[in-house]
Amino acid sequence: MKKLISVIVPCYNEQEVLHLFYDEITRVAGEMTGYDFEFIFVNDGSRDNTLTICKQLAEKDERVKYISFSRNFGKEAGIFAGFEKSKGDLVCMMDADLQDPPALLPEMVQAIEVEGYDFVATRRVTRKGEPPIRSFFARMFYKLMNKISKTEIVDGARDYRLMTRQFVNSLLELREYNRFSKGLFGWVGYNTKWLEYENVERAAGETKWSFWKLLLYSIEGIMAFSTVPLAISAVAGFVFCLVAFVAILFIIAKTLLFGDPVAGWPSTACLILFVGGVQLFCIGIVGQYLSKAYLEIKGRPIYICKETNIED
Repeated sequence: MKKLISVIVPCYNEQEVLHLFYDEITRVAGEMTGYDFEFIFVNDGSRDNTLTICKQLAEKDERVKYISFSRNFGKEAGIFAGFEKSKGDLVCMMDADLQDPPALLPEMVQAIEVEGYDFVATRRVTRKGEPPIRSFFARMFYKLMNKISKTEIVDGARDYRLMTRQFVNSLLELREYNRFSKGLFGWVGYNTKWLEYENVERAAGETKWSFWKLLLYSIEGIMAFSTVPLAISAVAGFVFCLVAFVAILFIIAKTLLFGDPVAGWPSTACLILFVGGVQLFCIGIVGQYLSKAYLEIKGRPIYICKETNIED
């Protein structure tokens, strides 16, 4: 009996590229004659014809499955939904824009089936075609994460992954609401192989990840896998208390020994504003962690499925 490979494809406004992706992934699947496939398209509240195209593909190809959310829940929710609904012995996730080359799939399968790995991940060795400022901040993010977190996150890591059913089941046990998959993949462990490839530009359409969305996503990652910012705020508070105590002793000594009047209200005002800003920054850090805990405690579902052709 052939093993089943589930291919999970999160989609948000991908009407321009869906047919191109389908043609390419079915071509690769046709060459892998030793395996059966199911293609799970997760429509994450798209506002274009993404869902319509998914339904059209499902009508002509019974291997095509779709899950459509009631609204946009984000890519992380789409990934989780795909994992929950997948039935494959091996599960692959990739983007629909063809920046994740489906042609790598046979090599990834070989790494698990022949070489004995549990998990195959991919990373870009170049960022060709990406704005320099975006590339710079991306590299800084990975360096920062690997310094402040115990979970390793590889620079240039993509969401293009292939994993065993055991690996997927381990991920499904992590039902946290605030998800950062790149960190979760590393946290669960298992025997991992990394494949490197040159950056590939989108086949069509435009990226849905603006600089600010990536910035917010990076903050999610830091909050999810490190408590160092809390330690920094505590250290900053201690340092400023110490500096203030020393400054008070200095002013008292100077006034008693030399009789100098205490003056300089402009510098005092600047110091008050500076220290107040640091305090607000530290409170903001604590507030971010508190807000994440608040969202987790609510226990809301990670996503809401409006319609699907996948039978439970």
